[in-house]
Amino acid sequence: MANNNLFSDFEAVSSKQWKQQIQYELKGADYNETLVWESPEGIKVKPFYHNDETEVNLDAIVPTKPFAIVQNIFVHDVKKSNARALETLQRGAESIRFTLENDAVSIEELMQNLPLENVNYYFNLPFLSVEFSNKINEFASKNKANIFIQNDPIGQLAKDGNWFENLKKDFENLNTIASKTTVPFLTISSGIYQNAGANIVQQLAYTLAHANEYFNRITAINQPITIEVAVGTNYFFEIAKLRALRLLFNTLASEYNYNFDCHIIATPTKRNKTLYDYNVNMLRTTTECMSAILGGADAVANLAYDAIYHKDNEFGDRISRNQLLVLKHESYFDKVNNPADGAYYIETLTEQLAEKALELFKDIEKNGGLISQLIDGTIQRKINESAQKEQELFDSGKEVLLGTNKYPNKNDQMKNDLELYPFVKQNARKTLITPIIEKRLAEKLEQERLASE
Repeated sequence: MANNNLFSDFEAVSSKQWKQQIQYELKGADYNETLVWESPEGIKVKPFYHNDETEVNLDAIVPTKPFAIVQNIFVHDVKKSNARALETLQRGAESIRFTLENDAVSIEELMQNLPLENVNYYFNLPFLSVEFSNKINEFASKNKANIFIQNDPIGQLAKDGNWFENLKKDFENLNTIASKTTVPFLTISSGIYQNAGANIVQQLAYTLAHANEYFNRITAINQPITIEVAVGTNYFFEIAKLRALRLLFNTLASEYNYNFDCHIIATPTKRNKTLYDYNVNMLRTTTECMSAILGGADAVANLAYDAIYHKDNEFGDRISRNQLLVLKHESYFDKVNNPADGAYYIETLTEQLAEKALELFKDIEKNGGLISQLIDGTIQRKINESAQKEQELFDSGKEVLLGTNKYPNKNDQMKNDLELYPFVKQNARKTLITPIIEKRLAEKLEQERLASE
């Protein structure tokens, strides 16, 4: 059978010809002013990308397994948390992330009767304990369980303003854990940068600098490092962000002869979530999860549509889990390896974001590194500047959140439906540094509406 090229009878169209046709259609309007726009990261986005002017000099690094659906469970009552984990695994979850309240939790009781084969369990620890990390490691070794311990003293400093104890003691403990554990024990909680308003280049650079502090201060890291990221609403940029993150991490890791790929857990951002017209949050999280999957996240933990004002509840969890199940089993998002490969736009964005982030990372290192710049307030100031620019766009209506600053439903009443306080709380307490504060764009507008109800 002859191998006929379907398009051999058609002449190729060059980028110059495309531009000429576009210019004709614009009827005299300026091409650059009309169709080229600039992102907050300083990237000029063109209306089309063509192979005769696109030269991408990077090789994408992608995970070898399809993304896993993660269910978050806050452990307050061990028996109830165990039952909930078992139920959610039976209803489609593929991994469980336990956030533990304290180190009094019995690992054996929490993990009782849970399936261990082909299921990842993440233990998110808001404390740093050598003894407790050893207990988790012993359980994992004894039962051949796939467990990730999530320790992140730098993330604690950034979010809380204080170390668990102090810099010296925290890293002594972390080095002790590193010397004894055989399971992954280290996490980079980079979602806080996005949720506080950092732009994508800042997020990537701060995450890289975050990782570099650990590479410099921990004697031996012999397990994969977990990176938690928050995924924003700029669909293609977020796909490129995750691709650039993996590329940058592996570039940095190779300098330390670290041979493991990072393990990325992605969660939709809180920054664009709204109290009013809250069902729209489901649409937002769906596209954000799509970006995470196409960008190559190893695991995705969706955010419930009502997470900002309701306590954990079965309905919200089920809906958020079902969104991922639809993407996996009905939309087949797990069937193609590296689906963004060959997309000139995404590959160009990936390269530009990586280059800009690497430049910023080098500047951070030249000026003392991430911890030093957190202590002197440089990182906080830069994030605040970025967040304020975005806030001004929202306040002026140029950045739209449907149902909030565009097409609001004046009949919405939310005052009596708040189980959680959905706004930034100001706690007067002594801290080593000014913490990085996560804040949603709609907070001020929502507070004004609540006051009028």
